[in-house]
Amino acid sequence: MSNLNRILVVDDEPTLCDTLKFNLEMEGYEVDTAYSAEEALTLDLSTYALVLLDVMMGQISGFQMAQLMKQRNEWKNVPIIFCTAKGDEDSMVSGLGLGADDYIAKPYSIRNVLARVKTVLRRTTPPSNSALLQYGGLILKPELKTCMVDGVSVKLPRKEFEILSLLLAHPGRIYSREEILNSVWPENVVVLDRVIDVNVTRLRSKLGPYGKNIITRSGYGYGFEV
Repeated sequence: MSNLNRILVVDDEPTLCDTLKFNLEMEGYEVDTAYSAEEALTLDLSTYALVLLDVMMGQISGFQMAQLMKQRNEWKNVPIIFCTAKGDEDSMVSGLGLGADDYIAKPYSIRNVLARVKTVLRRTTPPSNSALLQYGGLILKPELKTCMVDGVSVKLPRKEFEILSLLLAHPGRIYSREEILNSVWPENVVVLDRVIDVNVTRLRSKLGPYGKNIITRSGYGYGFEV
C-alpha cells in the first residue's frame, strides 16, 4: 500500500535528482531517488504515491519502465509524471499514451514541478478518512468506522469494513486479491486468498440489497458495481 506522501525520483543526473529531492522534501514529501530505471525496478514501487521519471536513461528508458509498471498489477496504478528533455509533441503523446499522469519538458522550473506534483496527487489520492462514502442507502463513515444500510446500523469487523471502504471508494474498479491484501492486511501477516473470499462473502450477507453490488470477476478479483 502506498504512502500518500512518498515520491520516487528516477533520473540519471544525480544533481537533478538531489535538487528535486531537496525541494520536494521542503514541501513535506518523503523522497527517494534512483539513478536508473534498473535501480528503480529493484524497489517496491507500490509503496510510492508518485514516480517522477526521466525518459532517456541507460539500457531501460523511462518509457520502457512505465510499460513494465503498467504490466504489474501491484504497480500499474502508481501515478507517473515524466520529466524529460524529450519535449517534442510525439514524445509527449507517447508518454501520455503509456498511461502517464503528466509530462513535463526540460528545462523546467522547480515551481512548475511542485505544482504539477500537487495536482496529480490531488487527483489520484483516494478519499481521506473523513470522507463520506455512499451508494444509495449504503453509507460508510470511515472516520467514525460506522456503516448504515437503509437507515439501520450494521456492525462490521475491521477487515470487512476496510474491504468495503476500498471497493466503495472506487466504484467500478476491479481489485485483485493481491491489491486487497496489500491494502487491508499488514505486510508482515501471511493471508491466504481464501481469507479474502470469506470476508467478502460475509460482507455481502450483511449489506442487504447492496450485497449484490459487490461483484466478482473470475480470475481478476472484486469490485463495487453501481
